[in-house]
Amino acid sequence: EKLENIVGLYMSPPEHALVLCCDEKSQVQALDRTQPGLPLKKGRAATLTHDYKRHGTTTLFAAMSTLDGSVISRCAQRHRHTQDKDLHLICDNYATHKHPNVQAWLEKHPRFHVHFTPTSASWLNMVERFFRSLSTDRLQRGVFRSVPELIAAIEQYIALHNQNPKPFVWTAKANDILQKVIRANRQLSSKKNEALH
Repeated sequence: EKLENIVGLYMSPPEHALVLCCDEKSQVQALDRTQPGLPLKKGRAATLTHDYKRHGTTTLFAAMSTLDGSVISRCAQRHRHTQDKDLHLICDNYATHKHPNVQAWLEKHPRFHVHFTPTSASWLNMVERFFRSLSTDRLQRGVFRSVPELIAAIEQYIALHNQNPKPFVWTAKANDILQKVIRANRQLSSKKNEALH
C-alpha cells in the first residue's frame, strides 16, 4: 500500500500540490586525509589513503521537489521540531516524524500530507538518489578540516545542483515493482531450499 501510494505520487502527482521527497543524511563526517589521493589514470585505479583525522559531523536535512529536482536543505547538529498548495511529503520512518509534537503540528496544518516509505525501502525516496550523488561526487574523496568546511561544501554542491536542477523521472509502476520483488523472493527461497538439501 505504501509503495503504491508513493509511486502514484511520482507518476501522477495531485493537481495544485507540491510533492517533496524528504530525508536526512546523518553523521556526515568532516575528514582530513593524511595524504592527498591520486586521481584515476589509465591502468591504475584512483587511490585514497585509509587514514584520516576526524573533525566532527553534521546532519543534512533535505527536501527534493519531484517537479523540477530542486533541493531545499539545512545542515544541523541535531534535529529540532520547530500558501495555498497542499504539500505531500515523502519521508522515511525516522522517529522524529512520529514524535507527538510533530503529529500535533501536522494535525493543525491539514495541507501537509505525510507519506512514509515502507521499512527497508529508503530507495523509494527520490532524495536518497540525490544523497548518493552528493556522496559520490563531493563527499567521498573530499578533505574537510572542520564541520563548517564540510557544511560549506555541502551547501556549495546543492547551490550548484539548483542552478540547473533536473527531476529524477520515475517510470516503474508499483505493480511491476511488487511482481519483481515476489519473483526475487521465490528465486531466493528456492536457492535456499536447494542449499539445505
